[in-house]
Amino acid sequence: LTAAFEALEAFPALAESRDRLLRLVTAERISPGDVVAAVESDVALVIAVLRLANQVEGKSRGRVESVVEAVDLLSPEAVQTLAIRARTFDFFERSSVWDAAPERFRLHGVATQRAADRLAIEAGYEYRDRLMVTALLHDIGKLVLMHAYPGYPGQVHGNARTPEERIHRERRELGVDHALVGGVLARRWGLPKSVASVIERHHSDDAVGEAAFVRLGDMLAHYSQGSSVSPTELLKCARTVGLGPTELRSVMYDLPYPTG
Repeated sequence: LTAAFEALEAFPALAESRDRLLRLVTAERISPGDVVAAVESDVALVIAVLRLANQVEGKSRGRVESVVEAVDLLSPEAVQTLAIRARTFDFFERSSVWDAAPERFRLHGVATQRAADRLAIEAGYEYRDRLMVTALLHDIGKLVLMHAYPGYPGQVHGNARTPEERIHRERRELGVDHALVGGVLARRWGLPKSVASVIERHHSDDAVGEAAFVRLGDMLAHYSQGSSVSPTELLKCARTVGLGPTELRSVMYDLPYPTG
């Protein structure tokens, strides 16, 4: 696992996300909102920006929970340097180390992020900026397990269909699950406890608050991508964040359509 944690240091950003970020931070007029959106579109960029912001000396050290706060704290030059140094991947150029993993991972992360944000709006949840981070990074532990165990996820998950069944298989076969490993990794990176604990608890049966939003967003992302989810677990989790069947149906209907 330690070697796998270290391998994550070289996890690449999507080339298009990195290039857009570079254009934005070198523009004559910099729009912080556009910079935040460009960073929030990519797992590696979110990790790099948050890690850097949490190392800055001062009152906010180790307490920067969102990309909004990080971009506010860091200079455009610091973000530009970080983007220039980022390793990148492209759909048309596969890397031998990660193959198609960064692409699949990013697409599921963005789908979960979008679903969780839509749920947060429906429920009136106030920490949406932080939720954009925890929802995007919720599965970083999977990347560690993928690197540590060559048979992961295929051999470990076997014929498990739902997220609950898959997490049960991980615990049984490996003695750990990707949520727990993800929380450990987030702490290693110096991210705030509030972020690490949500990542760690997003598959807990008793998940509440932000962890429940991420768990629900994850299930809805699987649902929108045509994978199996448990209707019972969906409803149970929705109720913990104050949403009933009517609100849930509304969100599930809206998800495939673009948002304004």
